[in-house]
Amino acid sequence: MLTIPAPALAPTGRALAPTRSPGRLYAGVHASGKSLKTALVRVYGALLAAAASLEEEVYDPYMTLVGYFNSRRELGGTVRLVEDDIPSRLGILRQRGLPQRWVNRYEEMTGRVSSEKIPLILDMLEQSFPRERGAPDPIDVLLATNMISVGVDVDRLGLMVVNGQPKTTAEYIQATSRVGRRFPGLVVTVYNWSRPRDISHYERFRNYHATLYRHVEANSVTPFSSRARDRGLAGVLVAACRLADDDLSPMGGAGTMGSSRPIVDEAVELIVERAREIAGNRTAEAVRTELEILVDEWKNYARTEDLRYVWRGRGEPPPEASYLLRTAGDPRGVGHWPAPGSLREVEPEASVIVQGLS
Repeated sequence: MLTIPAPALAPTGRALAPTRSPGRLYAGVHASGKSLKTALVRVYGALLAAAASLEEEVYDPYMTLVGYFNSRRELGGTVRLVEDDIPSRLGILRQRGLPQRWVNRYEEMTGRVSSEKIPLILDMLEQSFPRERGAPDPIDVLLATNMISVGVDVDRLGLMVVNGQPKTTAEYIQATSRVGRRFPGLVVTVYNWSRPRDISHYERFRNYHATLYRHVEANSVTPFSSRARDRGLAGVLVAACRLADDDLSPMGGAGTMGSSRPIVDEAVELIVERAREIAGNRTAEAVRTELEILVDEWKNYARTEDLRYVWRGRGEPPPEASYLLRTAGDPRGVGHWPAPGSLREVEPEASVIVQGLS
């Protein structure tokens, strides 16, 4: 086993005290000649039992073990281990002097789980040990795929086991950063000795983790492409104008767009020049044309009785109000221009029904 602190993170200070940048400790397990399932059973059992041996004041971050998997197929096999083999292993460890530990609840966070259940699982993850009287059992083991890589911000998590080296370094960083957010985190990567790539990562474990961010893969992007402009140009224009003009900043400021506003012209030129630097003159002129059309439309919308930026209430909006922006991909959205609410939004979900299959 090799261990190395997470790079670019502050020292943990006192062993288990919460800090602003507590950091993570990475460990690698390479069980040569043993099956991966055997290695997982022993690693899971050792970590679960060892967490129960900690003092009650500090053991909560390590009582929930997060298991990260690169595919649902690998995760599915571990479900059976959590139900049968790992509890048996915990009984053996009890005979060897470690505290008795029970797996009372495990949950799965994958694409197979309905979207309605995900918020419930996140609420369960917030439940701490020891269990309060009358409260449901906290989660002992969470089995997850890359669904946990984004949007799961549970500060109390401190223990993760990664099943095999993820395909990209970016995914590895994203996944393991779910632990060690408030308390020092421990990440154990169990390598598959039958995979050359896993062996290579284990052999270079110290150097790889010491220079982890250097290995992040470059992403291909197409800024100012026609599709990107369709989705984001209106939102960029509105944001630039609102940030630069105090009159346009309030929610009702969208209706104050007059026939001439120098700050809007400056925003247009700024965006056009940025497009020229990145994509060339032809694209820059196309961006200018689209921005001028958007500005004209905004001025026309501003002539309505009450133009606001976006509807953020519940139910139906006031009938006398009109809105400039609406959430992209939401057919129920109210507003003239679609604008993504997050950089993670790419395309709306669509249902597909396959017909004609026997």
